[in-house]
Amino acid sequence: MQIENMVETFDIQRELTSNGRGLPILRGITFSVADGEWVALTGPSGSGKSTLLGILAGIDRPTYGSVRVAGFEITNQSEGQLARFRNEMIGIVFQSFNLISTMTALENVEAPMYIHPNKREAREASMEMLRQVGLSDRLHHLPHQLSGGEQQRVAIARALVTHPQILLADEPTGNLDSATSKQVLQIIQEMRNRMKLTVIMVTHDPSIAARADRCLHIMDGKLAGPEPVQPPPLYFKKAVA
Repeated sequence: MQIENMVETFDIQRELTSNGRGLPILRGITFSVADGEWVALTGPSGSGKSTLLGILAGIDRPTYGSVRVAGFEITNQSEGQLARFRNEMIGIVFQSFNLISTMTALENVEAPMYIHPNKREAREASMEMLRQVGLSDRLHHLPHQLSGGEQQRVAIARALVTHPQILLADEPTGNLDSATSKQVLQIIQEMRNRMKLTVIMVTHDPSIAARADRCLHIMDGKLAGPEPVQPPPLYFKKAVA
């Protein structure tokens, strides 16, 4: 079945509790992302970009609102269901790489394949993904033996080895110099085209945002610009327990 919108959110609100009071982080975010689209999330520090990305990944839950990924509502799923959802549907790349320091590049990429029934196939898939990001000669290097750009390429390979439909990236070039940033962005673009990925990327860099098909700017927990307000079918509001 063809999915027109890979991601749909309606009225996403997120509050944290501080000294017994609710501290609003997101204040009613509504938008959709088409299948295969690259969307940049921009805005100043503290505007709620990374919080929103965590909600889209099923790592965090909204206080209120609805999130649908490939037509499935994720905000009412159990932790086990969300873990399977992330493993099958979502690849995540972070600014700080988040590689396991005691594991080689190959072992880091293999990590999301731990449930794969055929370990040989899992290893071959991991080696192939590292080849695609240009690291065939770094399979057995530990993270500290790799440059920042190489570590981020390992992280991209790890995020994509399970062949997800969506890549979520949180400031993926924030710790890299400008030349290395361009290389990493080029790899993301190539993998997007090759794997027909939907990409949602948090960035504060206008030149990086310009690479996206569309930019959503968040200010004080709200989208700065008109967005559709019609609720999706079966929309519900749900408070976090």
